[in-house]
Amino acid sequence: MDILVVLEDKNGRIHRMSLEAIAGAQQIGSECGLSIGILAFGKNASALGEQAKQYDVEEVLTLENEHLNDYTADGYADAVANVITSENPTYIFFGHTYQIRDYAPRVSAKLKRPFLNDVVSYKNESGKPVFSKQAFNAKLIAELNPNSDGHILISFQSASFSSDNIQSGSASLRSISIEIDASAIKTVPEDPFQEAAGGVDLSSAELIVSIGRGIGKEENIPLVQELANVMGAEIASSRPVVDSGWLPAHHQVGSSGQTVAPKLYLALGISGAIQHVVGMKGSKNIIVINKDPDAPLFELADYGVVGDVLEIIPKLTKALQ
Repeated sequence: MDILVVLEDKNGRIHRMSLEAIAGAQQIGSECGLSIGILAFGKNASALGEQAKQYDVEEVLTLENEHLNDYTADGYADAVANVITSENPTYIFFGHTYQIRDYAPRVSAKLKRPFLNDVVSYKNESGKPVFSKQAFNAKLIAELNPNSDGHILISFQSASFSSDNIQSGSASLRSISIEIDASAIKTVPEDPFQEAAGGVDLSSAELIVSIGRGIGKEENIPLVQELANVMGAEIASSRPVVDSGWLPAHHQVGSSGQTVAPKLYLALGISGAIQHVVGMKGSKNIIVINKDPDAPLFELADYGVVGDVLEIIPKLTKALQ
């Protein structure tokens, strides 16, 4: 195979960002004439494999091993490195999650192969993909053209591709096995990572209410919280809100915060600086409420309302109740 997509397990389901990586692999594979395989491993490998075989890829590999039942960076890196060596794909795709950030660099070091992390797009140059990532706080785009034909590890930023575009199919399943040296696993499994105590992984949220300086002051946040509670949504913010100390840093969306792709992104009083836009542009539906009709975020909106958010929020909350 030319491309191997490595899945991440999200409570027995394929992680959303792994699905986006599959969509990216299909698009790149179709344009560049590359074959695609998928690797499902860990305690839920069989369940993930059954889900993955419904997609249009050549083959799904399933790997079960007692040392992979709980996440450890050592065990996962050893397993993935061994599979890459035996299956010999040119490109290895991941979603750019916290877990991937933890163990993929170890895979890169073991294989002595490059890891192009947080890629946002690509272009096809004569049948070979050239990858792009943001640089200098998203002010520039850097093109990454690997200069070798060996294994190249690539992680895609959230919303670089849409999981809605995955092509269905019927792939074959193949069970594989590897040896893992238990003595090489030095780390001890703990609970899944959270960016802050009580924090939320906004990248997994389906509904987000996001606030900017347009809400006026910190004392107005309870109005927004009530709206979010009625919607069943998570609260996010632009950087100025975090810089002002109104919300903790784990609520920030943008180039220096989290990247999100919810079904609905409701932006309240956010002007739309490019640093914020790059973190939420993959949202399926964007609603913008801002009293400034020239706010740049209106250009990205599916629906826009020009008005005072402090007048609209209570009425919207009441209507939803």
